[in-house]
Amino acid sequence: MTDTVQSAAEVQVPVASRSERTRSFDVADFPQVTGREEEWRFTPVRRLAPLLEDAGTGAELRFTEELPAGVSVETIDLDTARAQGIMEPEDRPAAIAAARSGGIRHYAVEAGAEVPEAVVVHADGAGTDPVHGHILLTVGDNARATIVVEHEGAAQYSELVSIVVGAGAQLTFVSLQLWEDGSAHLGQHDAIVGKDAQYKHIAISLGGDIVRLNSNVRYDGPGGEAQLLGLYFADAGQHLEHRTYIDHNTPQAVSDVMYKGALQGTDARSVWIGDVLIRPEAIGINTYELNRNLVLTEGARADSVPNLEIETGDIEGAGHASSTGRFDEEHLFYLMSRGIDEVEARRLVVRGFFHEVIGQIRVPAIEEVLSARIEDELSRSMM
Repeated sequence: MTDTVQSAAEVQVPVASRSERTRSFDVADFPQVTGREEEWRFTPVRRLAPLLEDAGTGAELRFTEELPAGVSVETIDLDTARAQGIMEPEDRPAAIAAARSGGIRHYAVEAGAEVPEAVVVHADGAGTDPVHGHILLTVGDNARATIVVEHEGAAQYSELVSIVVGAGAQLTFVSLQLWEDGSAHLGQHDAIVGKDAQYKHIAISLGGDIVRLNSNVRYDGPGGEAQLLGLYFADAGQHLEHRTYIDHNTPQAVSDVMYKGALQGTDARSVWIGDVLIRPEAIGINTYELNRNLVLTEGARADSVPNLEIETGDIEGAGHASSTGRFDEEHLFYLMSRGIDEVEARRLVVRGFFHEVIGQIRVPAIEEVLSARIEDELSRSMM
């Protein structure tokens, strides 16, 4: 018998703690993705091969926006962005996006500014070549703003979004994935939440063949609050994957995560992974994460994995919940008993299921677009 010895590079050894994952702007620090890694095992890696190669194409998305007083945009380099204290990438495509972006698009909200209307940024794709992008969003101390990035068109897009929320500031950041069929989108959204700041991140994924978003939060002082909300509706053949990570590294911070998804059609697939790390110094924090999935047809699959890692017992509270199932028959019976036909009753249940997330956006024009898109999704399966 011949013994086979594997090299250290060939052996996949999962890290013991979420905090031990590699963080670096150097692409060489991340090995090529195989799909056997814990953080990639749910993802169709082969279909994403062009976005996992460390190569630039020169292709870009087309960005358009109208910026109000108190908000500016400029192009900066990576060294300038790192001086803002941004988080380092935690996976290979995010590191590639930072290295190959060709310049960082920096949106800045002035300290103390109160921006009454949502700032809507349109990011449109028009091709099949891989596109890499890096966006930096800085919100000055005690400023208030809502910024929406709406992705449309056709693209193979990989991005890093770095967010720094100053002390006492309030930011709502909305990422809309409304891509055309055939598109793929990899994203890592990293936020540093300052002392007594409030940060709300909303991820809405309806279009594209593959969407995989990592939304991460770390605190820069006590009293910070982070709310991560998500909504996704997967059709036949779509893969919509969302991962959240709350790093409770300061005392007296709060986090709340709620993602809701619906699935319909053969091979419709959704993945939600929720990680929360409560470090020894995170005294008096409160955290909760929730994921609910509504499976509308046969052949669809939803994976939901909440993870809670606690390194101190001196906290206010920590919990998580996850559920995947079909329609609540009691809700359907209640509606049908009042004269509503079954098809419309099912649509009402789905609308109500999503309303809790859509209502948090508080941008009427965006809410109307989402409601119309969801109605279109429902019309395909509930005739």
